[in-house]
Amino acid sequence: MTTDLGLLTTAADKWESMAGEIKKVEERYRDTVQKVSMGTNWTGISAGVARTNFAGTRYEYAAAQIQAKAVASLLRDAHSQFTDLKKRLESVRADAVKEGLVVDSQGNVRQDESKLTGQDRMYLRDHPEAVAARNKAIEAWAQRIKDLVQAFADADQGVKVALEAVGVDSNKDAFGKGNDDQLNGFNAGAQGDIEVYEARNAEDIATRINSGGNISAADYAELDRSFRDNAGNKAFSQTFLSGIGPAGTITLTDKLNDRALHSDKKNSDRYQDIQKGLANTLAGATEVPGKVSETPPGSKKFKDWLASPDGKFYREFTDGLDKAGVTATGTKANPLYGYQSFVTLMQHADTRYDDQFLYDLGDDLISAEKKHPGIFTKWGAGHDGVETDAIDGLLDVMSKNPDAATAFFDAKGNGPDGDKVTNDHLHYLAGSGNGTRDWPVNTVLGYHNTDLDDPTSRAGLGAALEAATTGHSPLGRHQDPWPVTPHTDAQARIMHDVVGELGPSQKVHENLREPLARALASYTEDTHQILGGMGSSQYITAATGDGFFREGEKVHMAVSEKDLAQFMRGLSDDPEAYATLHKAESRYISLEMEKIPQGATGFAQSNPLSNAGATLGAYSAIREDVLNDDRMAAYSAADWKSKMAYHVIGGAVTPMYFTTAGGMSIAFGDSLQRGVDTWAWTMGNNLKAEADATANAGIADHYLDANHQMRLMVDSWADGRTDIDEDAKSGLKNAILSGHDRGTNTTQKYLTDTTN
Repeated sequence: MTTDLGLLTTAADKWESMAGEIKKVEERYRDTVQKVSMGTNWTGISAGVARTNFAGTRYEYAAAQIQAKAVASLLRDAHSQFTDLKKRLESVRADAVKEGLVVDSQGNVRQDESKLTGQDRMYLRDHPEAVAARNKAIEAWAQRIKDLVQAFADADQGVKVALEAVGVDSNKDAFGKGNDDQLNGFNAGAQGDIEVYEARNAEDIATRINSGGNISAADYAELDRSFRDNAGNKAFSQTFLSGIGPAGTITLTDKLNDRALHSDKKNSDRYQDIQKGLANTLAGATEVPGKVSETPPGSKKFKDWLASPDGKFYREFTDGLDKAGVTATGTKANPLYGYQSFVTLMQHADTRYDDQFLYDLGDDLISAEKKHPGIFTKWGAGHDGVETDAIDGLLDVMSKNPDAATAFFDAKGNGPDGDKVTNDHLHYLAGSGNGTRDWPVNTVLGYHNTDLDDPTSRAGLGAALEAATTGHSPLGRHQDPWPVTPHTDAQARIMHDVVGELGPSQKVHENLREPLARALASYTEDTHQILGGMGSSQYITAATGDGFFREGEKVHMAVSEKDLAQFMRGLSDDPEAYATLHKAESRYISLEMEKIPQGATGFAQSNPLSNAGATLGAYSAIREDVLNDDRMAAYSAADWKSKMAYHVIGGAVTPMYFTTAGGMSIAFGDSLQRGVDTWAWTMGNNLKAEADATANAGIADHYLDANHQMRLMVDSWADGRTDIDEDAKSGLKNAILSGHDRGTNTTQKYLTDTTN
């Protein structure tokens, strides 16, 4: 913090000045000494030797200038990095001081006692939770400072690596390739970029790891530091990956994986950290400008980019990966293909991969599988720590970049100038029948080979489809989808196609049910209108067309009522998936009821409730079909109802804050959810009073009965409204129940029709 960093630029100026002085010497040498050997007066063996030696000497003068200028550039690079880091460190310290903290010269953080009032001290004395919260905040500030100091140390080490390497003769013009006749002279290949030298040093370490050489702990630490310090720098990442190539990258991750899980398990964290750094380096190197939906493969814009230096690296690396990905190591009985290791490496990253790279790699994996059927089969125990099904593993990585997932599954995307991004990815991966994927199994070798289902099969597909249709990464545990979420044309189009692919069979793979239920729940504004049967005619028209339509800036997804009911039936084999949909629908009904204006009468008052009743009637029919179906082998009826009910009440009362993928923030809580919260809260209290699934199943039946649910929701909504008396409430409940009968009868017909 006290070093005068300006001395670095002062030194750089002197190195550049030195290069100028050496140039003067070179010119004098050329005009006086070397000139003597260039004429016709001096001949013979001695003249030949002189010409060679004099040319070599002049070469060193020129090389010295290159090296001096490179050192100057490295010092300026260091100054830029250090100045930026110092400013960031000063800024964080200043912010901590504003928060009433003291940061000493060693970076330690503590409470500034002089800033505490007597009242503050009394409060902290009487509220230990406040003390704990304050201590946690202090630890967070200390960690931010520690991280920046570590970043400074990493950058400093990078400068050291570069300054040590820049003076080593590259011998690029030696051995008959030019006039260099000194193997330990000045460096005519000197570079002025710190990251290039760090990459070459990292490449040397990685190459020695791959060849099975003895690698010290310091080497591993340096490799980790290099990745940590330079993951976002293309000069580093592309230089490093060009050096070891795709095959070397795959070998390196295999070696690190083996060290972490087998040969050096006590230092597993070290190798895991290096793999994360390598994965982040790969992500940084393969970034492509623009979105794949805007610059599709084959478009002129993308082809022009491929001619650039970045594009040249991208093209050469991905071309090399095509070959390395289908190359197998291991045994014939348990092969390990390069793509499997490569995707496993990608899963270690804590940053997003570029959508163009993910799109291209997904295409290549599918192409490889079609050319080499069974390539992603898991043989026996497989390989520890390796994602056997590289396609599903890549889809999981893709789910972290929703734009990539949307582009990958959108069968009718448009790029600039009408360029198309047409593909059959969704049909191949999620559909059935001709042209669809035969998902890999776990094959156990023996007297008779045994094929076992992979319990993780399609987990990546589910995550990617949730991201593709919602625009946000998959929701986590205890996170609920908001029923009125904005969507794009492409997202709605994919949701329509998913329903069309999976709906008619009324069967959805178990690992797809919950993520697709969360996805569909974000379209509740549309499914409510479709199931209620009273929505805009545009839902009918668009269902057989583009799969979506616009109302101003708002995008609506459209499917047939039949396909939707059958799709929801397939999802509902999982009680938590059903609960996700039911909860979102109940929340949407509350929102619709809040829109009914004071003093509304007639259809303006009854239609929204009739529509709500019809929608809940559809849910009742689906629930009854699940409970009466022989397919419900995983649950007893009581277990299904109990699990579903507990999922409904989870998180229903607590006000929430939701941010959509497009950056739109929606705050909601008690004022927007009075109906559903009252209903769920009452059911939750009764559930918690019981201890077994059978009793809870009865409670769930009671509160999921439309009569009870809607009575609670209407009573809660009408409470405090002077325009609604008891007679009016009774009329509204009748409207709901009439709608419920309509919705139940219609949906029951769809669930018995499996002809399509």
